[in-house]
Amino acid sequence: MKIGVITFPGTLDDVDAARAVRYADLEAVSLWHADADLRGVDAVIVPGGFSYGDYLRCGAIARFAPVMSSVVEAAGKGMPVLGICNGFQILCEAGLLPGALVRNQKLHFVCRDQWLRVENNTTAWTTRYETGAEILVPLKSGEGGYVAEQSTLDELEGEGRVVFRYTGSNPNGSRNDIAGVCSANGRVVGLMPHPEHAIDALTGPSDDGLGMFYSAVDALAALS
Repeated sequence: MKIGVITFPGTLDDVDAARAVRYADLEAVSLWHADADLRGVDAVIVPGGFSYGDYLRCGAIARFAPVMSSVVEAAGKGMPVLGICNGFQILCEAGLLPGALVRNQKLHFVCRDQWLRVENNTTAWTTRYETGAEILVPLKSGEGGYVAEQSTLDELEGEGRVVFRYTGSNPNGSRNDIAGVCSANGRVVGLMPHPEHAIDALTGPSDDGLGMFYSAVDALAALS
């Protein structure tokens, strides 16, 4: 089973995401932003960084990259997609996830280890967690505040589509302490914190993030 990891100009965490994929005994396939060919992958990760320098608005330019047209089409057919940090922003800009990410409440870049509570363990990326489990992963973003219209927030909460929530304290002013959300079918997930930096307790604050990549193994096995 193969998971594609996209690289845009300004992507920082594609190598880390590919490493996490390999930790889960999956094959990581590099995807280039200007190439619409998904190279036969079974799932896609849109990793973190500063695509196109975030010169217009985070994710707003990357959303129009040729590879994203293919990702949107594949997601519409049920392909699992994970957006991390800037990848979350790109998925929102592309319309695969609702809402938007804005400047942190205190306008400071936040870089710290962050506790998250797993609210939904039925998505393609969270089946290896227990509902209510708290996981520790790094957070590093300047525009990580999740916002949406009240009607959208009500819909997300009512349908159980809030996947992760910040615990302890809200680092960026996200509405309802939301750290991650999913699509209606649970195949597309986006979150601001970085699970790919928490796959080995030797190099990260924990190995709690590895569960997301093992969850993809389960999801892909179910699809095969």
